[in-house]
Amino acid sequence: MKETNEKQTGLPENAFRPLKPGEQYHPLMSPDKNYPEVNLWSVLWGIAMAILFSAASAYLGLKVGQVFEAAIPIAIIAVGVSSAAKRKSALGENVIIQSIGACSGVIVAGAIFTLPALYILQDKYPEMTVDFFQMFISSLLGGVLGILFLIPFRKYFVSEKHGEYPFPEATASTQVLVSGEKEGSQAKPLLFAGLIGGLYDFIVATFGWWNENFTTRVCGWGEMIAEKAKLVVKINTGAAVLGLGYIVGLKYAAIICAGSLAVWLIIVPGISLIWGDQVLNAWNPAITETVSSMSPEAIFSQYAKSIGIGGIAMAGIIGIVRSWSIIKSAVSLAAKEMGGKKAEANVVRTQKDLSMKIIAIGSIITIILVALFFYFDVMQGNLLHTIVAIVLVAGISFLFTTVAANAIAIVGTNPVSGMTLMTLILASVVMVAVGLKGATGMVASLVMGGVVCTALSMAGGFITDLKIGYWLGSTPAKQQTWKFLGTLVSAATVGGVIMILNKTYGFSSGALAAPQANAMAAVIDPLMNGVAAPWLLYGIGAVLALVLTYFKVPALAFALGMFIPLELNLPLIVGGAINWYVTTRSKDEAVNTARGEKGTLLASGFIAGGALMGVVSAAMRFGGINLVNEAWLENPLSQVASLVAYVLLIVYLVKASMNIKKS
Repeated sequence: MKETNEKQTGLPENAFRPLKPGEQYHPLMSPDKNYPEVNLWSVLWGIAMAILFSAASAYLGLKVGQVFEAAIPIAIIAVGVSSAAKRKSALGENVIIQSIGACSGVIVAGAIFTLPALYILQDKYPEMTVDFFQMFISSLLGGVLGILFLIPFRKYFVSEKHGEYPFPEATASTQVLVSGEKEGSQAKPLLFAGLIGGLYDFIVATFGWWNENFTTRVCGWGEMIAEKAKLVVKINTGAAVLGLGYIVGLKYAAIICAGSLAVWLIIVPGISLIWGDQVLNAWNPAITETVSSMSPEAIFSQYAKSIGIGGIAMAGIIGIVRSWSIIKSAVSLAAKEMGGKKAEANVVRTQKDLSMKIIAIGSIITIILVALFFYFDVMQGNLLHTIVAIVLVAGISFLFTTVAANAIAIVGTNPVSGMTLMTLILASVVMVAVGLKGATGMVASLVMGGVVCTALSMAGGFITDLKIGYWLGSTPAKQQTWKFLGTLVSAATVGGVIMILNKTYGFSSGALAAPQANAMAAVIDPLMNGVAAPWLLYGIGAVLALVLTYFKVPALAFALGMFIPLELNLPLIVGGAINWYVTTRSKDEAVNTARGEKGTLLASGFIAGGALMGVVSAAMRFGGINLVNEAWLENPLSQVASLVAYVLLIVYLVKASMNIKKS
């Protein structure tokens, strides 16, 4: 019996690598047994987590533009409360708690990237109407669409592609949940690394003892190069991002960083060199300064980032073409079940999804509800506008579901704001073409964008939950069923929080940055008034993605690097390099494997600790506690201190990963 228990408490050796021919993966919870999963305990704790983290994520996202990933902190809390309550066989329950609660982060990302733009534009166009119903329904229906559209692709991403994608966030969450089942070698290093990573990131966010970024602007010549040549390099020195890089690995990290460096070292300086004395405001009339007088960061934000968006869109289209057989088989299976054919019999518990009949009928009903919502509330009874809107929303949401899932599987970051921006531009151009303009057109496009954004955000986040369930042996159908409840709770919470924050601070006051929503508002306003979109920049990105694909370079990973800020990409290469180093130093392959696994545990601890303490720090800021000395952070020495702290963190990760006990 002791041997059986020991086997159940640790992930199998082949959990993170591709399977050999004929090899099978056996999860912790046996497919042949039933375990406690859905019950009053797991559902109530899941709802509580969804409410709590929806509120925290919404505030932080609107304040600084970054939505923290709620899955990991929720997994930590789930393990903690089940341990405190001395619940037996709590692993299945904890997966459900995490799955329901994690709706918070994805619904928040979908809502706050678009819907606050309604309030921002309302200051300029008082005739625009904004209410709780619009925000709640667009978030709810978008989330439901994301769930339904992703389920047919679950087996492809989590099972058929076993070991091919790193799934950074799912890896960290899984290690946390597994640690709750172990008392020995796995729990202690994870806990210790979590304490170090959490304390490290908490000191930066709460006290600002050192800067969160190290940049080449730290000295005079670096500042001069940034201003004259528009060349600047920066790296985030946080523990959580370093851990993320370790799990992503060197291969994908190198491709992502190549995209980022191409933008910052070639494209940004190139734009300044070519158009330096011109005012490029054809796409944004608010720009009044010449390109040469703009900072590298401004050039990236106004121009170069759009090339990345074009690259993501084209990489997405390429991905859709390549996965067309999967899409076709999913639709075909749904059609067969709708026609009365029974689904495949004797499917093991760990591979049971909701039936394709339920998914198909649910998708149709949801699309009808979206159409009714558009017709009566957004399009003011115009049937043509409603038909065009629903075709755009349903088509983009379904086709880009695989792109969102792919991005999360590779790098743990969903480029949902880029895909949503492309959706808004496309929606605005099409809606103007069919006669919908002005304030009404802006509301329509933003609500459409909100539905798509939430659907894609949900698709990306849900693949993480399903991968966790696959590794641990949960029942997918139960995760899928109760995900709808989490979506309902999170959508209601987010809608209320957005209204409260607008009344308290106002999105135009500067107290809440709402950067993505402000960007959406800035783009959509001129489009609805006849100003052209930056099609040239999108086209350059699209061509680049085609060229990369031709040379067999993963275009989505490269384009993600072009879109995500440089300071968040460079730590990936540092973490990936550490992974390569600790897994190649020994001539004994077993030792290298053991070191790699311990490094994954420690990196997961960094991510978990950093994410959890990020929530604590955000709560303190929300309560008005700000202990950061801003004057010190303006001092270049704060960046030097940042680099020193970062080097010490790297040394710890390397030494601790390589320090394993020989069996």
